[in-house]
Amino acid sequence: MAERPDLVHFALGDITVQRIVESEEPFLTLPQLFAEAPPEAIERHRHWLERWALCPETGKVILPVQSYLVRTGRHTILIDSCVGNDKSVEWHPPWHQRRDRTWTDKLAAAGVQPEDIDYVLCTHLHADHCGWNTTLRDGRWVPTFPNARYVMAKREYEHSQREAKPIFTENVLPIVAAGQAVLVDMDHALDDEVWLEPTPGHTPGHVAVRLASGGARAVMCGDIMHSPIQCVYPEWAFVSDQDPERARKTRRKFLESECESGDLVLTAHFPSPSMGHIVAKEDAFRFRYI
Repeated sequence: MAERPDLVHFALGDITVQRIVESEEPFLTLPQLFAEAPPEAIERHRHWLERWALCPETGKVILPVQSYLVRTGRHTILIDSCVGNDKSVEWHPPWHQRRDRTWTDKLAAAGVQPEDIDYVLCTHLHADHCGWNTTLRDGRWVPTFPNARYVMAKREYEHSQREAKPIFTENVLPIVAAGQAVLVDMDHALDDEVWLEPTPGHTPGHVAVRLASGGARAVMCGDIMHSPIQCVYPEWAFVSDQDPERARKTRRKFLESECESGDLVLTAHFPSPSMGHIVAKEDAFRFRYI
């Protein structure tokens, strides 16, 4: 499998953006992730997927789990917080009860300590996006980032609260108890450089995060899409999309918008370097890496 550069740091106007990668490894097969995908369509695109997005030995999609560290002139911001340690993720054993300091070591290597984070922006509240929100200390969950305000869509919070899964009790409820949660509308603006955009479907309160500085623009798309094959087939629903039809519409609208705007797209789960542009091809789209 051809290697791609592990680009982790770049400037966007006066903003700096850095990937903090917790893991990048084979996850599940394409049929497991996209149950509707015709086998012949998968085979048609296997040749380019295996060059960088699909493990030829296992047939599994290469899937990073990562955060984006954003430093503006005003704030130090973390977009999503990966799986974390000691968390209950029984449906995927590699994530269950992890004891791995890779992510925190990489954050420190970036010159940032937990107390330096001003805001944690949650695109949504799934296990691989909010795990480092909290840390197990002396038998209780406490906020990992003691000075941060944790911004999440109120609609997403309410949905996670209703589900009452360990994700909520371990990663979200302790933030509320500490008085650090900020529940906002899905189009909330932090300031004129950072704002949320409603992108429901994968979850009810899923948001993308827009960045703009000095005429340059980018968007962290969260789980609008999980693999570059969804640029070719936006209609393919991901296995954990909670409203598949809404997710399809959101994904198509997002791809059309980004193809027109040319904004840099920061993905949560496309393989390294995970960032690029949406371009039109035939009757769909492709992801062009930077």
